[in-house]
Amino acid sequence: MLKNLILCRIRLSHYFWILFSMYLVASVSLPDYKFDSSALTLFSVNSFLYGFYIAPILGAQKARIEELHRIVRAEANALFGLMLSFKKLPTDLRTKLQDHVCNYVNVKLKAKTSNGGEDEYEKLIGFCLAYKGTHQDVIDKSLQQVIANQQNRTNFAMQFVNRVYANEWHIMAILFSITLGFILLIEIKDTIILHIVRALLCTGLSMLILILMKLSTLTHKKANQMWDPLIKLRDTRFYRID
Repeated sequence: MLKNLILCRIRLSHYFWILFSMYLVASVSLPDYKFDSSALTLFSVNSFLYGFYIAPILGAQKARIEELHRIVRAEANALFGLMLSFKKLPTDLRTKLQDHVCNYVNVKLKAKTSNGGEDEYEKLIGFCLAYKGTHQDVIDKSLQQVIANQQNRTNFAMQFVNRVYANEWHIMAILFSITLGFILLIEIKDTIILHIVRALLCTGLSMLILILMKLSTLTHKKANQMWDPLIKLRDTRFYRID
C-alpha cells in the first residue's frame, strides 16, 4: 500500500530542507532560458490550473481528516458509555463483556484500518444476542448501544477509503511537473537571493503534493492524532476519555 512507502514516513519538516537543498543546487546548476510571450502564457495558464485543481482536493482531504476525528471521538464516547452500563452486572458477566470491548479496541488500534476489529465486534454482538438470563434488560440496552455505534463504524469505513484517486494524481503530476520545469528554467538574474527565492518557490509547490499525499494515506501527523480518544480509553482501562 502507498501508506507503507518510506516516502510517507518521512517528516514534512525533513522534506522541506531536503527539497530546498536540491532545488537550490538545481537553480544554480541548470541553464536558464528566455521564454517568449506564448510560452509565458502557457506557464500562467498551467499555474492557474494547478492551483485551481489542487486546492479543492487538499481542502477535501483536510475535511476528511476532521470527519475521521469526529467519528473516532463519537465511537470512543459510545464505548465509554457502554462500559459504564456494564457496572450494573455481576462480576463474571461484566468481565466477559468488558473483555470483548477491550479486545475490539486493541485490535482496532493495532490494525488501524477501515475494518479493524470487525470479528471482535461481531463476537460482542453475538454474545449479547445469545445471552438469556436474569439481567436480560441490561444486556438488551447494551445491545442497543452496540448496534447504534455500528453507524460510527460505517461512517469511519466510508471516510477511511475516501482517498485521492489515481487519475487525480496523474493530472496533478502533469500540472506540477510543467509548473516546476518552467520555474527552474526561466531566466533570472544570477544572484543568490533570486536563486533562494526560486528554490523556496519550488519547495513550496512540492510540499503541497507531499502534504496531500500524507493526508490521503492518513500518515499525516493530524491523521495519526485521530486515534487519541481510543488510545486514552485503552490506556486508562476505560476510566477516562480524552
